[in-house]
Amino acid sequence: MVKLNETDDPTSKLKEAAGAEIISLVDNTVDFLSHVNKPQVKPFRQWTRERYGQKWAETHAQLPFGEHGFAMLIRVFSGQKTSCILFDAGVSADGVVENAKHMGLDLGEVECIVLSHGHYDHFGGLPAAVKAIGKAALPIIVHEGMFAVRGAAGANGKVRRYPTFPTASELSPARLVSTKTPSLTAEGMVCVTGEIPRQTSFETGYAQHRVFVNVAWHPDPWIMDERAVVINLKGKGLVVLSGCAHAGIINTVAYAQQITGVKRVYAVMGGFHLAGKEFESRIQPTIEALRQINPELIVPSHCTGWKAMCAIAEALPESFVWNSVGNLYRLGTL
Repeated sequence: MVKLNETDDPTSKLKEAAGAEIISLVDNTVDFLSHVNKPQVKPFRQWTRERYGQKWAETHAQLPFGEHGFAMLIRVFSGQKTSCILFDAGVSADGVVENAKHMGLDLGEVECIVLSHGHYDHFGGLPAAVKAIGKAALPIIVHEGMFAVRGAAGANGKVRRYPTFPTASELSPARLVSTKTPSLTAEGMVCVTGEIPRQTSFETGYAQHRVFVNVAWHPDPWIMDERAVVINLKGKGLVVLSGCAHAGIINTVAYAQQITGVKRVYAVMGGFHLAGKEFESRIQPTIEALRQINPELIVPSHCTGWKAMCAIAEALPESFVWNSVGNLYRLGTL
């Protein structure tokens, strides 16, 4: 991993990728029947049949499953170079590993794990994923805030405590690499944003979020450990992948543009966190900002919520894709 200092020029540091292959390993929804009318996207049954053959499809009858969590397997390509990272690890102890098996994927290809933020629906399967990858000193890119004790306050003020981040011994023999600033991985073809500035007027954090410090719960609306993954596709523009977008998906895209020096955005994928009464007022301004960004693909997932999903689909039908566990996204030149 390469850390970018403030004096570095990210435009020259982040290498263009010729292509990227992104597979949805864990998400809230599954849909193995609907047709996807986009050449960049293939549903689970289609791409596995094409890649492994009809016999494999017939003998591997177990389908991947959905859960309230998020994980994506990302491969990036440039010439003869191929690199593979795991972005987040779902909520259940073995969901990400089992879904990879059901898709015929070898997690041993993974060279690095990137955690979007320190919530249990993104790190629940991390110990099992580390074991399945089976590499000594496997880097797991984290932020120091991910290790905090966290929770959410209910209407009565009582705080529901979240599961805590796995210990170093639970993740052995992997190694934790902590950074707050932009950094590069995957042969320099993937940028991990680091902390994302909050600049929009409507993306105001998660008011009920709490952190336990000095024997008491304290408000923690900004969740500053949230980061995104960014790829610069040659001739296409940026692919921005968020875990939950607690920073706000528009703030996230704007920061990706800022640190890379690339204005054109090709795809925005991942959790947009627009579900729930507190967040639904942000749906329309988010849609208006997405219109201005004008990506070719918009793939909201996980915590986006069905109201936001439907609103984005109606407003931006040419770009919108309803994600399903098992979807394969082939972007750029492969």
